[in-house]
Amino acid sequence: MKKIAVFVHDVFNEVELWVPYYRLLEEGYDIKIIGAGNKKDYASAKGLLVTADLISAECIDEDFHGVIIPGGYAPDKMRTDGATLEIVKKAFVNRRLIAAICHGPWVLASADVLKGKKLTCVKNIKDDVINAGGEYLDQEVVVDDNLVTSRAPVDLPAFCREIVKILKSK
Repeated sequence: MKKIAVFVHDVFNEVELWVPYYRLLEEGYDIKIIGAGNKKDYASAKGLLVTADLISAECIDEDFHGVIIPGGYAPDKMRTDGATLEIVKKAFVNRRLIAAICHGPWVLASADVLKGKKLTCVKNIKDDVINAGGEYLDQEVVVDDNLVTSRAPVDLPAFCREIVKILKSK
């Protein structure tokens, strides 16, 4: 069964984590919630708790078929975790699915995988992705090879649709 990593850290956006999680579970994927830090329990922006299956340092050598980076302000914390960045870089090099929504592209900028890539994100970090070498497009979803990005929770249907399309094509 193909494994998908869904990263989490404090102040994550609940729907941006759970909607892709359950959509991919419905498709039959083995979904692992990965703590992008050194603990297993994280609180969302609204204080809802989630317990990670693993922390990123425990799964650097895992063979994930894709990684998903939910938004909220969690990506600002995720991008400081070296193991998380290593997992994202590995997925990029191996041309695996990388999906990021809202502030999620912050992690991609810190993982140095945006050069020459077309993507979208919440407008607040548009300058950050451009400065990291990405080409910003204001669209509900942008697909560039194995990279899927969206702006906000309202874009989740398109985001999930494109994630599933890429996973089924590989």
